[in-house]
Amino acid sequence: MMTGTVLDDVRIIGTAWPGHFNQVIAEAMYENIQKVGLPQWTEDDQRFARATQREVGGSETGLATELSVLRPALTEAQRTAGFADDIGDISWNVPTATLSFPSNIPGLPGHHWANAMAMATPIAHKGATQGAIAQAMTLLDFIVQPDLVDMAWDYFENIQNREIQYTPFIRPSDQPATEMNAEIMGNFREEMRKYYYDPDRYDSYLDQLGVSYPTLRQADGRCAIGSVSEQGGLN
Repeated sequence: MMTGTVLDDVRIIGTAWPGHFNQVIAEAMYENIQKVGLPQWTEDDQRFARATQREVGGSETGLATELSVLRPALTEAQRTAGFADDIGDISWNVPTATLSFPSNIPGLPGHHWANAMAMATPIAHKGATQGAIAQAMTLLDFIVQPDLVDMAWDYFENIQNREIQYTPFIRPSDQPATEMNAEIMGNFREEMRKYYYDPDRYDSYLDQLGVSYPTLRQADGRCAIGSVSEQGGLN
């Protein structure tokens, strides 16, 4: 360059392309989502969800009881964030769609302790099961209906890739930076093992932890098994 600046060797730690997901797969999957429907939430599930939302100062709406609609793809102007993994890159290499399933409580901050609470509860199990059924039904559709496969590839090749060609930023020389977390993992890995779920000994992770469901906060701040009233007291 004119300034005489020379670029040193560069190691790319991570990149992520914006995702472009396949309309044909998404529409086929949504038909199955409608057939499967949402889980049958119990009142305990709803009480736990509302109590968790209350803990973070959110709207106490509880768990979803109606399916969301299949919305159109975002325009470039509407894209405000990308992905933290390689699903975007994958979507530019093969027809791809993502499935969101109701294994967590709506309205939580994300990447937060409150979002981790539902993972050990029946909420997570029910949501993942419904999602797995919808996913399996969609896979069967594409196996027994070859026209769907052709339509998905036609969209991928003639619409998605019509004007944009995928070029990866990661090169063969850019190896994963596993050394960045080596010290942290060395300190905590063994401590983490004691909290791994053992399905051979326990029916659920809550059983392993010795936690009854739902355990909710009382008006005086203590936590106990039971249901929470609209005012936050224990019934």
